[in-house]
Amino acid sequence: MTVVEPRLTLERRLLRERTLLIACDEVGRGALAGPVAVGAVAIDARAARRRIPAGLRDSKLVPEKRRADVAQRAIDWVGAHAIGYASAAEIDEVGIIRALGTAALRAIDQLRSFGVVPEDASILLDGNHDYISPAGGAGLSIRVQIKADRDCASAAAASVIAKVARDALMVTLHDEHPAYEWAHNKGYASIAHRTAIREYGLSPYHRSSWAIADAPTLF
Repeated sequence: MTVVEPRLTLERRLLRERTLLIACDEVGRGALAGPVAVGAVAIDARAARRRIPAGLRDSKLVPEKRRADVAQRAIDWVGAHAIGYASAAEIDEVGIIRALGTAALRAIDQLRSFGVVPEDASILLDGNHDYISPAGGAGLSIRVQIKADRDCASAAAASVIAKVARDALMVTLHDEHPAYEWAHNKGYASIAHRTAIREYGLSPYHRSSWAIADAPTLF
């Protein structure tokens, strides 16, 4: 399989329109347990001229043992970064799409503490659906881009930073509920996770509104 290296082509084009770019990507959308997370990174024209960090890819393409190092290089490269979460309870209450928007807006709001003005930025969102505007971000300039996490270095940075942070959170939650083996499966539908659900039922961190019994086993 040919691995596509992310570039800064789209970012540089958007930075000709506005002085700042915020890239967002989500992780944990398909998990059975734990929050959904959205990473947000801010870059300006100066960052877009710097070399892309070595090994930076969509988080799904970075081996687990290398993710933390790649995430740190991404943090050092971008101007600012933040991670927003929406809990399993919030996902159950409002649905995954609105929860994604809530998490994204929380991440974007955190960027304000670094002096970022989101209203002045182009916001690059991985995927084909703007879930930010309906959640309360109507005043923001959103650009959706399919496979942005694969093709755009800023979105890849948001992806790997969020992935490492969410995985670390799931390891912490594992200590509260070790039977589900979240330290290994990170809340996704592994055989051990599904077996524990059948034996012990759902924890407060499970997305109880989901058809968990019908979810495909991933590993």
